[in-house]
Amino acid sequence: MADALDAQKRLTEAIRMTAPGTALRTALDMIIAGHLGALICIGDVEKVLACGNDGFQLNVPFTAMRLFELSKMDGAIVIDEGSNQILRANFHLNPDPNVPTSETGMRHRTASRMSLMTDAIVVSVSERRQQINVYVYGRSITLRSTEDLGNEVNQLVVSLQTSRNSLDVLLSRLTRLEFENYVTLADITRVYGGFQLVHQAAMQLEALLPQLGSEDKLVRHYIEQLSGGMDNEYLLAVRDYAANSSADQARRIIREFDTLTPREMASPARVAHILGYDDLREDSVVTPLGLRTLSRSTGVPNETVETIVGEYGSLPALMNVAETAPEKLGDIGVSNPHIFVDSLLRLWGKKG
Repeated sequence: MADALDAQKRLTEAIRMTAPGTALRTALDMIIAGHLGALICIGDVEKVLACGNDGFQLNVPFTAMRLFELSKMDGAIVIDEGSNQILRANFHLNPDPNVPTSETGMRHRTASRMSLMTDAIVVSVSERRQQINVYVYGRSITLRSTEDLGNEVNQLVVSLQTSRNSLDVLLSRLTRLEFENYVTLADITRVYGGFQLVHQAAMQLEALLPQLGSEDKLVRHYIEQLSGGMDNEYLLAVRDYAANSSADQARRIIREFDTLTPREMASPARVAHILGYDDLREDSVVTPLGLRTLSRSTGVPNETVETIVGEYGSLPALMNVAETAPEKLGDIGVSNPHIFVDSLLRLWGKKG
């Protein structure tokens, strides 16, 4: 029996093999549409053949139409590891009946046992239930219809779009409050919650990608368009307010945020504790380092942003110098202080 990592890798492979747009999925959909049943073993041919007998030896190239036509016969169909050749049809499988299985129905019990006794990917199509199950190492997944998958993808894309729009509003407000030095613990709690909603919606979409087959490119585009670049901005937003502002600590904080329920994520006290504070109230004013805002400005590379923050310690302290003596910024690596300050003022909304 494979370990958990190998089993998950093989299961993901099985999902991709049976995703919409693949030749195998086309055949399976034809079998369902024809109100037929089927039992198909893919890979680990030597062990599979050792578990049965009789049938017809074919050794013909795999096509969806051939698989569909052969499913009209009783018995299993045996396909090679790469799904290039159909090796046997009408093959009678006799797995060990003592191998435990919770499945009901002869075809599904056989499929489950074959997946436990071999490394094959075993597909069972139920004629009565019009359902396709894929078995790998005893684990079973039920394939969803293309329409069902499409509906869920559409819902998740809408959710991701809505969450991103809400986050953009929160971030715009946060930037203004940061320049005014009036950010509260409640404000950053809402912003972190917004990041989490976008992250979770994107993760849910990514989890569906192996099932989408040829349709995954458009969904990947949506994910990149709506959540691309967000991870770095989230990291900087956490570094801005954490007691320990290192990147490693910020990553640990985000991983801890990932474990929270929505109710816990909305708790300013819980967020403050994870950030490293136990003495802040919901309305406590918290001062940003300025990493997130400076990273959005014009005229300074990332390493200079770190230098500026190290020099001034907070965004309000930097802005005091920027507005009164911008030439001093040239001493810490800002090549054109006036362009840099102009960019900051535009982010603040003080310049059109």
